[in-house]
Amino acid sequence: MSMRTLLAALAGVIALGMSATLAQAEGPTAKAILAGGCFWCLEHDFRKLPGVVSAVSGYSGGDRPNPTYQNYNDESPGAPVPHVEVVEVTYDLSKLSYDKVLDYFYRHIDPTDGGGQFCDRGPAYAPVIYTANAAEKSAADTKTALVAQQLKMKIDVAVRDAKIFWPAEDYHQDYANKNPLKYKYYRFSCGRDRRVSEVWDGVTN
Repeated sequence: MSMRTLLAALAGVIALGMSATLAQAEGPTAKAILAGGCFWCLEHDFRKLPGVVSAVSGYSGGDRPNPTYQNYNDESPGAPVPHVEVVEVTYDLSKLSYDKVLDYFYRHIDPTDGGGQFCDRGPAYAPVIYTANAAEKSAADTKTALVAQQLKMKIDVAVRDAKIFWPAEDYHQDYANKNPLKYKYYRFSCGRDRRVSEVWDGVTN
């Protein structure tokens, strides 16, 4: 059992309701479904972005209905197409644009690593931008090309058509605030912030 799986199991035993309340929208809202490794971390990062109304951990990209943490990435023969860990970000369009959401996303992942993120390896943790329409796909492709220019490296972030978003179990939601010590230990041990700093150090535009 991996460190992260063990932490999730422990959290499930003492699961509580959502402990953090984000600001209510002042204008119309939109949603973005993004995958960037561990959904605990990506959710927590997006909760810090002004204009974000909610950030919900979940599963998407696959064909299994009503996935759970135990089966969302089942790759056994005959199983439905597996899901990826994602975060559904709801944001206030009067404060944030889709382009700004993508920019923030890229600055909080390692966009050069398509085989997973940080210590979490495999397709379940691959970075993906799920787009809902042609305009979002164009924006995602443009942003990806820009990031490649900024970093002067090959970008390995997939842009795919959005599928159904399935919220993860309650004990996964707002994990960072409900389990601060476990979360900080996991995030530090996984090297997420260290690697993000290495990738983006010196990039100012």
